[in-house]
Parts: sequence; structure tokens; C-alpha cells
Amino acid sequence: MNLLVTGGAGFIGSNVIHHLIDQPAIARLVNLDCLTYAGHLENLTAIARHPKYAFEKIDLRDKSAVLACVQRHDITHVLHLAAESHVDRSITGPGDFIHTNIVGTFHLLEACRTHWLSAPTHSTHATTAANPAASHRFHHVSTDEVYGSLGPTGHFTEATSYAPNSPYSASKAASDLLVRAYHHTYGLPVVITNCSNNYGPYQFPEKLIPVIIQNLLARRPIPVYGDGLNVRDWLFVRDHAEALWQVLTRGALGEVYNIGGNNEWPNLRIVELICDLFDELAPTAGGSSRDLITFVKDRPGHDRRYAIDATKIREQLGWTPAYTFERGIRETVQWYLANQPWVSAVTAKSHA
Repeated sequence: MNLLVTGGAGFIGSNVIHHLIDQPAIARLVNLDCLTYAGHLENLTAIARHPKYAFEKIDLRDKSAVLACVQRHDITHVLHLAAESHVDRSITGPGDFIHTNIVGTFHLLEACRTHWLSAPTHSTHATTAANPAASHRFHHVSTDEVYGSLGPTGHFTEATSYAPNSPYSASKAASDLLVRAYHHTYGLPVVITNCSNNYGPYQFPEKLIPVIIQNLLARRPIPVYGDGLNVRDWLFVRDHAEALWQVLTRGALGEVYNIGGNNEWPNLRIVELICDLFDELAPTAGGSSRDLITFVKDRPGHDRRYAIDATKIREQLGWTPAYTFERGIRETVQWYLANQPWVSAVTAKSHA
């Protein structure tokens, strides 16, 4: 397997690379990333000199560069994680989300279609022309936000209709459908996963959990949208990495798998839990950290509740999350407290 991980310098991508780099089935692991504000090679310092690892600074919007990379490394498998992903940024500047998430995915699909289905003579994989599905796989990593918003009950399944409510989720829904179309039209060997909210080490400090931790350290107000009762299903990033590997290697072609942590929490309860953990792990003078909770105007189009039904991946591939939310969030808080130089470095870089 020559595996291409797109967005490998980002939060989920770097955790996936750390998780997979020593898999015996992988001969080469290529990280394609254009190093936006959310992509940092500092996330991969520990494996930067690994003999299997290669880094390519390429923007998915550059169609010729993407094709050249796929051909140069004779890529056989793709984990497509690269995306603009912050909902707030998609509201204020949707253009980057359209160009990266939709057009960038199109360029990657075209590169794989050209390399896998056109029987290039230089390929070392004899099965490429006759049966690319036997030795190749395009795994598109998406989000539960494509399904829209749930009421107080029910869960998203793989059969749930798409109803995206933000420019971010609309761009991911469009890219999901492109991947599906390339499978049904061209026979490209694809799988799609839609995951719930990820958390854990190396998450850029603009998302909810690292924002809470950093504001607690600085004793700044902790902003909570609306009434704080919007519910998300939280998935520890290391559990997600293992699920992606199982789908990449064992998932049925053309299928969609939902990946969830079975951890539904209202945003306000998460804030309160982290405040209490912080007071335990990094006690400071000045009273309870909960006193910093500040309610702010709700985000436009803020989906009320997401919840994933992960029955299919459990029954077909045997995957279940290993981390409870309480265990994962404790490890996450501890990681951020121990890695403030990383936070300072990536934050400073994003403002440069």
C-alpha cells in the first residue's frame, strides 16, 4: 500500500499518520498538505524522518500538482481528510470552502481516476488495469453535519437524507456526492465515512474544546453560544483514526459508514466538565473556573443536535470506540496543559 493522506498536517490527519505509520501493510505514507493556518508540520515532528514517510506541500486546488503527486508516488490508497472545516469561518468567508472542499476533491478524484483506471504503463501494480478495486481504495472522510439538525430524539444513519445548514456542511455534502458519482459512473473504488465531532491532541485552538482550555489558562471569559444546550456526539480522535483504518482496508466498496463516539453532550455540560477538570489539574486562585462561563449571541444557522448511529460499522467491521468521553477529555486537557509551547507556535504562525 502506497497511502496518500491529504490534510495530514492538520488535527485529524496528523493523528491518523501517527496511528498508521507503523502498519506493516503500508510501504509508503505520503502526506499532502498546503499548510494553511490549521496545518502544522510541528504536529509530525516525531515521525518526520520515518523511512516510510514523505511530505508534499501541495494545494488541492492545483489540479496538475495533485495528479503529479499521485503518479510520482504510485498511490494505491487515499485517505482524503483535507478540508476547510471551521463552521464560523464558512459563514464569514464561504469561498475557500467551495474551492477546497468541492473543487479540491474533484481534482483528487480525477487524479486517481487517471492513474488507476487508465492503466499507466509505469505502475508497479499489475492489477491496476484489470481490477483496480482489488488493490486500490479512495476513502473520503466527511462529517455528520451533512445530515443537518436533529430534534431531541433520533440518530443519523447512513440512509438519512442530506440537509446541510452551513456553507461548510454544504461543501462537504457536495464532495460526498461527487465521490459517490465517481464510483457509480467510473467504477472508482471508493468508501465514505461521516463522523461526529472530533476532539483530542493537536486540534487547532479555534474549536470549542481547545478554546475552553486556553481561555481557562488565561482566565478569560468562556463564550457559550445561545443557551448552551446544542448537543453534539463527541469522538476521540484516536478512536476515529482506528475506525478510518478499518473502513479503508475492510469496508465494502461504494458504502457509507457513520463513525460516532456514542457520547452525546450539550455544549454547556462540556464547558462545565472542563472547568471542573481544570480546577483539579491546574488549580489557580480566583474561585471556580465555572465563573468564567459567558453566554453570547447564538451562531447563525446553529444546528441544535447531532447524534450518530454507528451500528453499521460495529456490526460489519467490529469497530467500537475505546474511549469514554470522560477519559478522552481528561487526556485532552492534560495534553494541552503539557504542550503550551505547541499552542503558542501554531497560534503565532496563524497570525503571521
